[in-house]
Amino acid sequence: MAAFIIGRGESPLNSITVAKEITENIIDVYERNFTNIPVSVNNNLPNIISSFSLEQNYPNPFNPSTVIKYSIPQNTEYSPRRMLPTTLKVYDILGREVATLVNKQLKSGNYEVNFDASNLTSGVYFYRLQSGNFNESKKMILLK
Repeated sequence: MAAFIIGRGESPLNSITVAKEITENIIDVYERNFTNIPVSVNNNLPNIISSFSLEQNYPNPFNPSTVIKYSIPQNTEYSPRRMLPTTLKVYDILGREVATLVNKQLKSGNYEVNFDASNLTSGVYFYRLQSGNFNESKKMILLK
């Protein structure tokens, strides 16, 4: 198998950088067996996630389970082949950790996790994503 990769950047040197990033993305997709392909778009590179994101859980309020989606970017600082230590934890209103949903090294991509709170009481909870230098929290409400 062979491929010719061409990158078009703002300058000849930038074109080489773009071609390298495209190549790393192709290798990343191949290594993941074509699963969990990033779907966001960067101006220079199609299908590249350009920033971290933590979405609001859905549904919210929820009973007893909800889905939390998040993204880990691919850019010059976070190469597509580099894995980042990532945690997604749930805390109660007093700041006590009640669940760890994710605790592993992850590559660039879009992810989602289902949180089953059937063993928790109704109330306000917070979920927090930490990956690389990124840190964000959101509020969710469990109604039983």
